[in-house]
Amino acid sequence: MPQHRSEPRSSQADDVPSPASDSPTRQSSRGGDVLIEAQGLGRHYDEGNVDALADASFCIRTGQYVAIVGKSGSGKTTLLNLIGGLDRPTRGELHYDGRPLDARSDLDRHRCRNVGFVFQSYYLLPNLTAAENVQVPMFEADYTPAERSARAKELLEQVGLSGREDHMPSQLSGGEAQRVAIARALANAPKLILADEPTGALDSETGDSILRLLEELNRTQAITLIVVTHDEAVAARADHRLRLADGRIVTP
Repeated sequence: MPQHRSEPRSSQADDVPSPASDSPTRQSSRGGDVLIEAQGLGRHYDEGNVDALADASFCIRTGQYVAIVGKSGSGKTTLLNLIGGLDRPTRGELHYDGRPLDARSDLDRHRCRNVGFVFQSYYLLPNLTAAENVQVPMFEADYTPAERSARAKELLEQVGLSGREDHMPSQLSGGEAQRVAIARALANAPKLILADEPTGALDSETGDSILRLLEELNRTQAITLIVVTHDEAVAARADHRLRLADGRIVTP
């Protein structure tokens, strides 16, 4: 277990007194049920000399529902990519479940075992059926072919798509495609789901049903849910928010 630092700067969502509050606190957060902790996290791109994220410090606890909210270009997706191990920070430290995420091998393992991703554009493979798309992450785990097939069927049923196992992505509506993507995110039983604008390509009614599904998973399975959005109405549904502007976590 990493050691405490003196007076770390961290925004603890669980210390905020009211739902969907933005106000960060500055307290020691290492230990207990903290799932994600960032200290001075930054991402600099040499091309264009851009600081996409600067000095981000916060912690998120197991089972929380957190919205990362801000305008386009505020650093939301950059932060999500760092949390999910899709990118590496150029400054600061990021810990998952008390362990540092720094080496590339750590990030690969983190993406496979700990995180499920849901994207605005679904990213289903067009030449695979719904069930086959759900099985894709399982090839990185220790499932037999029979186990992969059974689990894909179970997960599709869980997201309300029983009977759609053999449908191709082109045969699915937008809402159905996003449900397949959510089932795929659950394939390896992650502790954390990262959803980047999950309702951005959907109408309001369908988007609401997708959010309710994600919220149910958070509530009933204690999966930590982080949703990136520019939509204040979507952000207001979360228990807590991290608000970004110009690559920095800000207070109201």
